[in-house]
Amino acid sequence: MTDEQYSRLAAEHLPSDLAQRWTALLRPCIRLRRAADGEQIVAVLGGDPELPAGIGWPEWPGRGPLSFVASVRCAALPREGLAEQFPKDGTLLFFFFDGQVDDDVFVSADDPETRAGARVLYVPERIPVVPAATPLELEALSRVELTADTEQSAPDLWLPQVRQSLLGDSRHWPHPRETPAELRSFRRAFARLRTRIGHQVGGHAVPVQGPVEYDIANAMLGGVHAWGDQPLDQEAERWVLFAQFDSDQDAKTAWGEQGTLYWLIRPEDLAALRFDQARLTVQG
Repeated sequence: MTDEQYSRLAAEHLPSDLAQRWTALLRPCIRLRRAADGEQIVAVLGGDPELPAGIGWPEWPGRGPLSFVASVRCAALPREGLAEQFPKDGTLLFFFFDGQVDDDVFVSADDPETRAGARVLYVPERIPVVPAATPLELEALSRVELTADTEQSAPDLWLPQVRQSLLGDSRHWPHPRETPAELRSFRRAFARLRTRIGHQVGGHAVPVQGPVEYDIANAMLGGVHAWGDQPLDQEAERWVLFAQFDSDQDAKTAWGEQGTLYWLIRPEDLAALRFDQARLTVQG
């Protein structure tokens, strides 16, 4: 693993018992960055995808075609950065309705009727594929080849498992002035460290505006629960990050206001390759 920054953070800023609880929540992840000459290509942003023969370009019925966001070659990813359930081969293709066809339509996790605006396709290794031309209504995103680094990832401090490990049964973090003394420097250091969003596969999401797991949990439960309610916490814990794709200057992408696309999935659906059960939330 190329970077264990969160383990070091815990050792420097937390008492040993809390540091142990915190580090138990850390997960490896795959961080994707632009590949330099000679580096292995594991994923590609934009360009034209390769689709199985006979499979049409993904569309939102009644709205139009989805833009192609990225492809990920599963076998090329470092396994030490992935959950056991993650596919060992094949290719993952991510599509999103980005407003090129109709900029008045917005894909929202809170609106089930907009779920057709995001799609993940999994192409098994042995399935023949052919190059697919981007529909005329769309401008293809600029192609950017990506390589991978394996790093630690840390859960957002507002997630229930973090509150349980550091605060006990508290439903909320206290006001900064009322935060226990042994946690104050940790909270400040965590906020300084966790500023790079970027592209990522697996691990814990790096949110723009608070835990993305709550975005999905709130949508799944119909928006009827308040922050800290037990059913909302329990649903949030059921979801894990599948992939996140940040706005990218090289690919000339800007999701919303320079935001990020987050696909989440339940571990049991990941293991069963039920990628139609993945859910998207956009933060920006």
